[in-house]
Amino acid sequence: MADNSFDVVSKFDKQEVANAVNAAAKEINNRYDFRGVDARVDLTGEVIAMEANTEERCKAVLDVVQTWLVRRGVSLKHLDVPEAGPRLSGKVYKLDAPLKEGISSENAKKVTKLIRDEGPRSVKTQIQGDEIRVSSKSRDDLQAVQRLLKEQDLDFAVSFTNYR
Repeated sequence: MADNSFDVVSKFDKQEVANAVNAAAKEINNRYDFRGVDARVDLTGEVIAMEANTEERCKAVLDVVQTWLVRRGVSLKHLDVPEAGPRLSGKVYKLDAPLKEGISSENAKKVTKLIRDEGPRSVKTQIQGDEIRVSSKSRDDLQAVQRLLKEQDLDFAVSFTNYR
């Protein structure tokens, strides 16, 4: 009997992110509390750029963007918001939030150790670049590993692909 397997990845749908940013921009243009504050949000490559004329309004733009990302099914763990908050650039406050994708090698090692320590014994893990291949003869064991990873509070978003 062949092994069953799946991949643990940290990826987001770029189209859903674009849809969320466009919806947030439309909401910002229409909302009364954003009138006259030069509030803007834009997706430039892998960075969501936000700006407004006060720091509070810039944080409110971030809140609108986060709300739309959640509505579109994109995890907020993909958004790397700077700790310092908005920065003053001329007369406007700007906030650039890059999007994170992929599992770093140190995080991959943490996940494989977690699966080895707390997961079923028959499960094997293998790090393949920014993905982790999990394989076992039993599909029930693979589902137990998926449950285990979903229950953990990891500092990156986890999704499962390539289920065979």
